[in-house]
This record gives sequence, structure tokens and C-alpha cells, in this order.
Amino acid sequence: MEELDQEFIQYTVAGIIALIICFVASFYILKRIGKDPNNILPVNFANRIRVPLLIFLGSLLLKIAILGRIFTFDYTYIIVGRLSTIGIILSIAWFLIIFLKVFKVQMLRKYDVDTEDNLKARKVYTQFMILENIIIFIIVLLALSIALMTFESIRSVGVSLLTSAGIAGIIIGLAAQKAIGTLLAGIQIALTQPIRLEDVVIVEGEWGKIEEITLTYVVVRIWDKRRLVVPSTYFIENTFQNWTRQSADILGTVFLYTDYQIPVEKLREEQTRLLEATPFWDKQVNVIQVTDATEKTVEVRLLVSAKDSSTAWDLRVYLRENMLKYIQKNYPESLPKTRISMPTKKPLENS
Repeated sequence: MEELDQEFIQYTVAGIIALIICFVASFYILKRIGKDPNNILPVNFANRIRVPLLIFLGSLLLKIAILGRIFTFDYTYIIVGRLSTIGIILSIAWFLIIFLKVFKVQMLRKYDVDTEDNLKARKVYTQFMILENIIIFIIVLLALSIALMTFESIRSVGVSLLTSAGIAGIIIGLAAQKAIGTLLAGIQIALTQPIRLEDVVIVEGEWGKIEEITLTYVVVRIWDKRRLVVPSTYFIENTFQNWTRQSADILGTVFLYTDYQIPVEKLREEQTRLLEATPFWDKQVNVIQVTDATEKTVEVRLLVSAKDSSTAWDLRVYLRENMLKYIQKNYPESLPKTRISMPTKKPLENS
């Protein structure tokens, strides 16, 4: 007994020393590799992986102790064996998730969503973000299932989680069909991409940009900084406007209501002058048309183009303000007015 205790103490001390040496050596090597700019690993990779690395090395040390029959009592082998197995499963799952995130960052380095022509970048970002969530969900589900299968008493639960089949799967599917439908909608958005990150959309009458896409919901950043949280199924089952589906450029309209006396050609000249003086215009579309005429006013439509919806809004405001100033200054008689005809009285005849 004393000999076993002595062996146990010696192994424990030696194991702790070996654990520290292996951890420090691995951490140092990963940190040096991360500092190399030509390496695929990020600078902070060593810090991100240190916790799962410590769990993995500790669990591996316990496995070696079990194989060496270091522990005294039989039940100790069962407890330590289960803990070491769960530790290895947890650390490996953790490793996979970290490597997945590192892979995503490396793949997205060449794509910049802050550029003007960022359609492809937003498409790739959307795919990677949703697929990352799906893969992480699968990794966690598999790790949990395998960990449960190490226990004899609840192995059936692990098998059920792993296979997701049979009557239990049907019952769960019927009970949670809305949640499953939302999850499948998130996957469908990742594949078909009716929306992407930073897309400009009109949802529930609100103008905003897609800020976040998850498996179950989408966050729309409204122009006044509010956030509209919408289920993923909304973008599959309902009609909505996507202003940047194929490209970011967009047409903007401004309507002016003036008197019939307005010289339309002069308005065209002034609009051209204003457009050439502003950076908001992308030099593509410059049109003025009289689109309607009522008994009181004529409707003049200004049609212009801009590189994106935000710039188009600024361009419309700029044109509306300056065209009104131009009309007020140069053609005040052409502002909308109401006419009243007063019949003239005939002079009385001398009797």
C-alpha cells in the first residue's frame, strides 16, 4: 500500500511537471508561429487556445495514469476515466471551433466590406457567418452526444442525440416545427442569399441595412439607429424590398409642383449645373420630365442616380432644396397659385 502511494505521489509530481513543460513549450511555439506574418495562424492564436490545450494535456495525463494503474481504488479509475474522456472530447471540440474561426478570418482577409463595390465581399461574409454557426452547432451536438455515450446509464440519450431519428425525433419535430422551420430558413438564406450583410432593405415599412444574420433571426439596423429583429422565416415567406440585391447603385426621384408658367428647359440647365457641382451624383442619370398636370399645378419629376441608397437620399435632399431656391429667386411667379376670375361689371347706361 505504501509502495503504491509512493508511486502515486511520484507520478503525480512528475505528471504535473510534465504537464507544465508541455503546456509552456506548446504555448511558446504557437506564440512564436503567430508572430510570423507569413503564417496562417493569427497573433493571438496561442492565447485563444491555451485553455483547451491545458484541458487536453491534463486529460491525456490522466489517461496515461489509468493505463499505468497508478490509482489505488477501482472506483477512482471509473471517475478519472470518465473525466479524462470528457476532457479530451471537450478540448477537441473546442480546438475545432477555434480552428474554424481562424479559417474564417483567414479566408475573409481578401474581402473588404468597407469598400464601395462590396457586393462580393458581403456575399462571402454572409455565407461564412451562417455556415460557421451551423458547423459550430453540429460540433457541439456531436461532442455532447459522444460524451453522453461514455455513460452506460444514459448512453441511449447520446445515441438519440447523435442519430436524431426514430419516434423521439418525430415527436420533437412536431413539437418544435416552428423552431426547426426557422432554423431551416436560416440555412436557406445562407444558400440562396435573398439578403446579405449590409444590404439595404425595406422591411415592415422601415428603411435599414442588414446588420446581423443568424440561424434563427436577422437584425436590421434602421436609419435612426433602432434595431429591427426579424425571424429568418420572414425573408423566405414574405415580400420585402432589397435595394442592393445585384448592385448598390440606385435611382432617386424628386417631385416639384409648380405653376404652368415654369420654363422646364431652364430647370434642366439648373439641375445639370447642380449635379456637376456635387460629389453625390455618379454621372449616370440626369433627367427632368413633366409627369402630370392638374387644374392647379404641373408635376415635374427630377430623376437622378447615385452610387448607393444613402448617397441617393443626400442627393435628393440637395436637389430639392436648391431647385426650390432657384425657382423662388428667378421665377417666383411660377410657384403654385390659385387663380380666381372676377367678372367685370358693365358700366351703367345713362338713362
